[in-house]
Amino acid sequence: MESSKKYFAEALGTFALVLFGCGAATIASVSQSGPEGIGLLGISLAFGFSLMVMVYAIGPISGCHINPAVSIAMMAAKKLSLKETIGYVLSQCTGATLAAAILYVIAIGSDGFVMPEWGLASNGWGDGYLGEYNIISAAITEFVFTFLFLLVIFGTTAKIASPLMAGLAIGISLTLIHMVAIPITGTSVNPARSLGPALFSGGEALRQLWLFILIPIAGGLFAALVRNLFLED
Repeated sequence: MESSKKYFAEALGTFALVLFGCGAATIASVSQSGPEGIGLLGISLAFGFSLMVMVYAIGPISGCHINPAVSIAMMAAKKLSLKETIGYVLSQCTGATLAAAILYVIAIGSDGFVMPEWGLASNGWGDGYLGEYNIISAAITEFVFTFLFLLVIFGTTAKIASPLMAGLAIGISLTLIHMVAIPITGTSVNPARSLGPALFSGGEALRQLWLFILIPIAGGLFAALVRNLFLED
């Protein structure tokens, strides 16, 4: 498969993930269904379902990483070259930024719209952010859940695993992660997903972005280490 096709698929998949997931949190969380909108469960399902359908849509082309932490972990596990990893990460960040741009254009179409702190479903922590958890809780959450997420991905994409079930298992795992982690950090486990909204939100979202880049990558690398040492297929 040509690298350009893989990169386009990764950009498209990340675009869809951010548009559906962050769109659900930004727009559908406050809707005609009431002040709570679709709620935490609905947002969790939006992220999980969007990943699941993209696994089946672009998985045969690029593997559907749509997450820099996944691509870097795959490189550490010797499943992806350095050149491809760089291309994947750049494509993922581009797709996430384009999706955030579209969400921003849609959001400002509402009368009286003012970009809130941590707008467009940006990730964050501390005073004023959702459950107001501290930085230690945020770092532990992002590390542990990214670690578990990557273990699911490694397991369901192993040579002896059933490829037909991979998308379902990976999508459900992301849903479960969001159901727990949304009140803490808004749930990142994906640096590209955090980057796009933060660029348009600015403020605290942009200042806190470093954690949602470094910690998920660290969690993914730890999963690759555990996989290489104990779970090699």
